[in-house]
Parts: sequence; C-alpha cells; structure tokens
Amino acid sequence: QVQLVESGGGLVQAGGSLRLSCAASGRTFNGYRMGWFRQAPGKEREFVAGITWTSGWPNYADSVKGRFTVSRDNAKNTVDLQMNSLKPEDTAVYYCAADPNYQGYKYWGQGTQVTVSS
Repeated sequence: QVQLVESGGGLVQAGGSLRLSCAASGRTFNGYRMGWFRQAPGKEREFVAGITWTSGWPNYADSVKGRFTVSRDNAKNTVDLQMNSLKPEDTAVYYCAADPNYQGYKYWGQGTQVTVSS
C-alpha cells in the first residue's frame, strides 16, 4: 500500500518561506515521478512541481519557477518542496502525489494547508 504523508504546512507572511515534506512508504519508488500539486478554494487543482525519483530531475510550473525548489532524498524516502518568496496567491492545500512509471498520478497524500498572509 503506497502511502504519502505531507507535513510542514502552516501560516506565513508574504515574502517568507516554508518547507513541505512528503514521506513516502509502501514500496520502492524506482521509475516513479513524484509531484506536488495545490488547490485553492473554488479553483482547479494545479501542478506545482515534479521530480523523478531515480535521477532527481525537476520541473516546475511557471508560477513558482525561481521561487520553489523540489528535491528528494532516496535514503529517507522523502520528497521536499522548499518555498521561498511566498505570495498570498500561493495559499492552497498542497498535495504530494506519485506517478508509477509515468502512467499518470495515481497516489495522493491527504494534503497540508499553506496560508500566506499579506
């Protein structure tokens, strides 16, 4: 059973930073793509950042490029999202997700709330 558990969300002022962590368990993740998504109230869920488990190659949504950094630690089975220069529009529930063998995101965490105040 694949389990993804996010942590690190909270309340931060605009311009501040937060680091989210996703603890992944249940199997080995070779060949997986790990992703971070977010959803604000009344809006569609959107892709934020992704990273390949084996090689660590990242990609980002244009809205967060240059501000957010995604990384993974294979030894600890974690996927982190370092968020800097946060803006109020970054306020959302952030979800960790896993895509087995690039077939589409299938596994999802429960989400963690990030609130950025003006």
